[in-house]
Amino acid sequence: MPDTRTPADKTLSAQIAANTRWGNTTDRSAATSAARRGLRAKFETQVDPDGTMHPAERERRVESLMKAHMQRMTLAAKRARQRKSGATRTVNS
Repeated sequence: MPDTRTPADKTLSAQIAANTRWGNTTDRSAATSAARRGLRAKFETQVDPDGTMHPAERERRVESLMKAHMQRMTLAAKRARQRKSGATRTVNS
């Protein structure tokens, strides 16, 4: 059976689910720790696929990739908010 909900209804349903999830979560950090470990492992493999790099250098590079990832997410969220508000300015910061 096809989903007949509008995009706005789907968005609202997702927001309800997210708010319910986080409203019932005591320790948000613990709830997302597996995802953070997985992302870190992905970046470790990306920077040192053979596992031969000095641990301090690998950690420095992984931290840089983590920061870049978070900055990309921040920029995407900012652009989405601007689109939603109807803003036409280009995002430069």
